[in-house]
Amino acid sequence: MNPFSILLILFLLIPLVEIYLLIKVGAVIGALPTVFMVVFTAVLGAWLLRLQGFATMNRVRRTLEQGGIPAMEMMEGAVLLVAGALLLTPGFFTDAIGFLCLIPSLRRALIRWMMGRFMMPPGGFGGPGGPSSGSHGPRTLEGEYRREDD
Repeated sequence: MNPFSILLILFLLIPLVEIYLLIKVGAVIGALPTVFMVVFTAVLGAWLLRLQGFATMNRVRRTLEQGGIPAMEMMEGAVLLVAGALLLTPGFFTDAIGFLCLIPSLRRALIRWMMGRFMMPPGGFGGPGGPSSGSHGPRTLEGEYRREDD
């Protein structure tokens, strides 16, 4: 299944799930409390997102001051951006996913899983120096260099 068809299914399925949940919750607690809960979760999510964003920015700053590369923090920022979009989308299903993304340990576990699943190994797939070439470690390319000026 290609990424386009997965996105198409998600764009069709998620609103249907949200509508279903809003109708069910509204039938149990009433329309006004349901609307209040949707607005409350958006406000609460925005406030928690702000706190998490500042904490992540502080970790980026500390990592840079120590001379490191803040790769994990940058990925966390991307997940927080998605969490913010989910939290501001009206509905309970997207709010639940957004709130899960605000939990630091779950967020980092999700990032590690995604990196392990979707990132290309060093050297690419099957090319020179890749996993199928039989080499295990860095590879040095030797050659000559000559600059030709115009």
